[in-house]
Amino acid sequence: MILFLLTFFLLYGGLHAYLFVKAQAALALSGTSAILLILFLLLMVLSPLLVYSLGKYGFESSARLLALVGFSWMGLAFICFCCFFAVDFYRLIIFGAARISSAQLLNLIPSARYSFFIILIFALSLAIYGFFKAEYIRTERVVIKTSKIPKESGRLKIVQISDVHLGLVVRKERLARILQEVIQAGPDIFVSAGDLVDGQLNEIESLIQFLQEINPRYGKFAVTGNHEFYAGLAQTLDFTRKAGFTILRGEGLTVAGLINIAGVDDPAGMPAGLYRGVAERELLSRLPREKFTVLLKHRPHVEESSLGLFDLQISGHTHKGQIFPFRLFTRLFFRYVSGDFRIGNDALLHVSRGSGTWGPPIRLLAPPEVTVYELVPEGGGGDHA
Repeated sequence: MILFLLTFFLLYGGLHAYLFVKAQAALALSGTSAILLILFLLLMVLSPLLVYSLGKYGFESSARLLALVGFSWMGLAFICFCCFFAVDFYRLIIFGAARISSAQLLNLIPSARYSFFIILIFALSLAIYGFFKAEYIRTERVVIKTSKIPKESGRLKIVQISDVHLGLVVRKERLARILQEVIQAGPDIFVSAGDLVDGQLNEIESLIQFLQEINPRYGKFAVTGNHEFYAGLAQTLDFTRKAGFTILRGEGLTVAGLINIAGVDDPAGMPAGLYRGVAERELLSRLPREKFTVLLKHRPHVEESSLGLFDLQISGHTHKGQIFPFRLFTRLFFRYVSGDFRIGNDALLHVSRGSGTWGPPIRLLAPPEVTVYELVPEGGGGDHA
């Protein structure tokens, strides 16, 4: 965790230093103006820590306000950084071409002042667009035809939420939108694939009742994500249980004699010795093989030794990068970033884009989703979609 924070603040601080250099070059800031801008940027860099401290010591309103400002700025700053970097790369190409040719190419380079304001307006427009897009939840449908579901049981619907991040930013209004999609889907089983809460629990007990209102006939199941450990495992488990979920931590069970559901802890619990459970292969081997088996696993890693022991792995965590082009960095760490993937001979992995937002309340080319899995008995019609 300490290494993560050091890395985050070095990168985030470096991003702000780069933005300051671009602003200074474009605006030729005076001493006072430059100092004020430096203080603002420093405040934004430190805002995640300040939000945490304010929330910890009970300043809820101030923490929420700073979270909305600081995390919205985080999204805008990232978009600005990407745009400035793209323009600088363009400048580098033009300079290189001008040096090796006799053509007059330097007039193709926009002035620092002109490009600064164009990029700022463009980035602000994208951030506003992404803010509103984060509010609209899409329902993704995955239809799976299988001989492991009895024909007499009919279609079985599993509805998934993931990466909701309830906390200072994602509150009642956003949760209500997410759960409305869940209710409309009419789940037989309701699952949370981790990160139901954010890194800090801030008076979200009142949100429990919204989750309690969903009572599918075959139950509700959840696994831990990394943020359950960041927020405090005891508190988050208590919240999740009160919301009506059975939490699977290295455990599996057969539901109503129809389907196996197994869940594993997120590895974020390992450094503190909080990770619970058995090896994934051993866990899955205990379940009846003739039943359709669902593996709930927050991160979209696939263990080769487990292939053949489950039919569907449900994951999240990546947010599909949340703000383009961050998904390009996400692909450096995860082979499976978003969508459906056939793994092994006949298993399916679905990686959700997530239902809420982490950090910036912005989504750009990565809309939030609620996922509906329809398990169709073979001969009952329907194909994988």
